[in-house]
Amino acid sequence: MKSIAIAADMYGCPNRCRHCWLSHMPNRKMEDGADQWIVDSFKPFFEQIEFYSWLREPDYCDDYRARWERDKQLSVNTTPQRFELGSFWRLVRDPEYVRFLKELGVRCVQLTFFGLRETTDRYIGRKGAFDELLRATELLIENEISPRWQAFINRENKDEIVELLRLSVSLKLKERVEAFGSSFRFFVHAGSCEGENRKLYPIRINKGEIPAVLIPYYLNYVENYAEKELCEKLRHDSLPMVPHNDQNPVIYVANDYDLFFNFTHMRKEWRIGNLKEDPIEELVRRIRTEDIPALKIARSITVAELVSRYGNPESNRLFEEQDYKIFLLNSHLEKLSESERSLQNRAKGRESGQ
Repeated sequence: MKSIAIAADMYGCPNRCRHCWLSHMPNRKMEDGADQWIVDSFKPFFEQIEFYSWLREPDYCDDYRARWERDKQLSVNTTPQRFELGSFWRLVRDPEYVRFLKELGVRCVQLTFFGLRETTDRYIGRKGAFDELLRATELLIENEISPRWQAFINRENKDEIVELLRLSVSLKLKERVEAFGSSFRFFVHAGSCEGENRKLYPIRINKGEIPAVLIPYYLNYVENYAEKELCEKLRHDSLPMVPHNDQNPVIYVANDYDLFFNFTHMRKEWRIGNLKEDPIEELVRRIRTEDIPALKIARSITVAELVSRYGNPESNRLFEEQDYKIFLLNSHLEKLSESERSLQNRAKGRESGQ
């Protein structure tokens, strides 16, 4: 591995979204110079380093122009990408921000909804978030940047997602975006079942419950299956479920300097180590060889075993196959973690009783 991408949680996030696949983390600003120190730590080991100063809300700092230049300056033998992402929080608070996106050549910005006003505000964790998303949509169109509406669906909000689609039609978003030669996209999905979204498993949308009008907009609909269908399909799968970086690893740096692969949520089971506490040589070895406890455990159990232990053959909850496999693997890791905690607590109890 000669290349690595590093995304550091340098500034935090204004939202507490109930779908966040990374999991909720405390907001704290990393100290001045942390970015340079992080990159310098990896420089002796990688010829190419792609550096990002965010991994949740992009551009969530007041000096975002200088910050973007800094990310480019810190990157080694490459340039970080902009993707189709922007901060809707900043869009409605800083009139210069949309011009900044335009200057960088951003042509599309994704905006995430969970239904109508009250539901979206509750799921994002901020009152007024829904109205900000609508205002951000208008600002993007005014500047000839296409908004892309992403809607997360579950059993609680499915009827509101229909109303959201109707709202996009009543606002004539498709026609207005096509007027400047781009395209408006509205799409729906349940998301992966990890991080905060894992807590929504009880209300995950069932196959057959998706309103018919939404099916043409459902992401990869034909590749989604009821959980019981996946249990049947995978019950003889003799291979393990082991996430893997084919070539260049992507590493997340939490604001306490814990390191994680970009495989799944940033929870302790998936921790690579800590950049402040562990030798960098050992951390790089773990990254290159994918040698962390979670992956060792993943290699030791087959998908069939995971299905037999954690699958629900009576459930109609909708999943893509890969999302379901990581859901099962995380169920196993959590079970082992609970057992370990229970043993530790019993040991502490015995010690305190002596």
